Amino acid sequence: MFEFVSVFVMGAVISGGLIIAIGSQNAFLLKTGLTNNHPFAAATVCFIGDILLIGAGVFGVGALFSIESIWGQMLSLAGAIFLIWYGSNALKAAIKGESRLSIEESESKSKRTSLKSALLMAFAMTFLNPHVYIDTVVLVGGVTAGLEQVYRPWFVAGALCASATWFYTLVFVAKKLASKLNKPRTWRIINALISAVMYLIAGSLLVDLVPYWL
Repeated sequence: MFEFVSVFVMGAVISGGLIIAIGSQNAFLLKTGLTNNHPFAAATVCFIGDILLIGAGVFGVGALFSIESIWGQMLSLAGAIFLIWYGSNALKAAIKGESRLSIEESESKSKRTSLKSALLMAFAMTFLNPHVYIDTVVLVGGVTAGLEQVYRPWFVAGALCASATWFYTLVFVAKKLASKLNKPRTWRIINALISAVMYLIAGSLLVDLVPYWL
């Protein structure tokens, strides 16, 4: 049972680390929550996007290239390298302390748009960003290449739990979160935690590869 829980937690922390980082999607959702501009619908589109993309990474790329194959090993190595790079960027951001998720006052008072417009914007923020495919499909595929089939649903469950928690919290508690997320100190702490988690997971991936390279 411990193995299943650990895989669930791994999925949650990886997904959480990727989606919490400052980006256009988070800024859009925060603004949606502040203006009450169909927040549930916008968050749901983003969440469905994660379901599709994370599922494609785990059950598609990750399942296609098992760690026993050279391609699976290279994918895991690529995932570890990406995590180290991602963690290093988060560490630099934590040291500089200049990051923040800012919404201008004029934006927070902007008019409410139609449901269709909100859905289209959420769709664009989710599926038209090339980085999201690298973060979810490729990275998640590399991380899960070494997982046995029985553990994969647990990884997805953890990842989606973190995703849903963040998206819906961001839009429904936007007014309370806005002031906190606009402070560099908050992001120094968040980036430091993201960096530590990414380094730990990258180390775990590299350790798993050792037996295949000896």
